[in-house]
Parts: sequence; C-alpha cells; structure tokens
Amino acid sequence: MQAIPTKLTRPLISVSKFIRHRDHCGALRHHGGPSIPSNAPTIQFTFVNPHPSQAKKGEPLEKLTVQARIGETLLQTAHRNDVDLEGACEGVCACSTCHLIFQENVFENLDDPSEDEEDMLDMAFGLTATSRLGCQVKVTQEMEGMEVRLPAATRNFYVDGHVPQPH
Repeated sequence: MQAIPTKLTRPLISVSKFIRHRDHCGALRHHGGPSIPSNAPTIQFTFVNPHPSQAKKGEPLEKLTVQARIGETLLQTAHRNDVDLEGACEGVCACSTCHLIFQENVFENLDDPSEDEEDMLDMAFGLTATSRLGCQVKVTQEMEGMEVRLPAATRNFYVDGHVPQPH
C-alpha cells in the first residue's frame, strides 16, 4: 500500500481530546481543562461547602483545604480532591454547574470573564457579584490561602440528580 502525500505541517490531534470551542478571544478550550503534570508546583487553598448536598441547615459549613496545581482550573482541582463541583460540560464553558463564589479581594485579582462565561453565569443558581465558573479560572500563586465557596445548589438543565464522573 502506498502512502498518500499530504501538506500537513503539524501532527493531527484527536478530536476526542478536546472540543474546538473558541471564546471571544479565540482561545481553544480543552475538554476537561488544560493538561498539567502531576509534579507541577502547588499551592493550598480551601473549598467552603465542598459537599453542598450534605450541608445541614443552621450548622457551620464544612471546609476542605486542598493542594492545587498551578495552571489547572479550579474545576480540575475540585475533581482531583472529590469536591462536589459538577462541571456537567466537562470544562468547556457550556453550563453553569461549576459555579463558585470568591472572596472579594480574590475576585478583584482574577482575569475578566469572557462573554461566554458571563452568559453561562446568568443561568447559575445563587449568582453573586463575585461568582465565576470553576472551569474558567486557573490556579495561580496569588491564590495561596484563599477560600472559595460552593453555592448550596446548582442548576443542571441536562438532568437534575445526575452527577457525571470525571474521566
């Protein structure tokens, strides 16, 4: 069998590895988030209310301090640490189930959200002035020691009660 000559100057990339979903700046969104090596530098921060379905009314919210890899998304950090942050769209900014609420001083230092993220946030349960999507916020050194809160519930238009498992 003879090979067919091509004009490709770069290797083919599997479509299953990521979705070609571009934000308003043209950035490629990787399905599941960016690939960060397990030996990447880390910081510590705390998820407040990491298991919203188990929270008891009137009792203090549970806190879970985790190691986060610099460069990964907060959704990836949550999934690696068994935090109940859904991420139904698997991190491509097509839902609001990874909605997080930041402290004001942390929120002010985050990059501005894209128009796509703002559109998805409009559908988030319990939206606040300091809300962002966990799939769109990458861990930075400046987040060391922060607390980020999960809302009491999420709004999943796909199917209520179904929690997809990360691959």
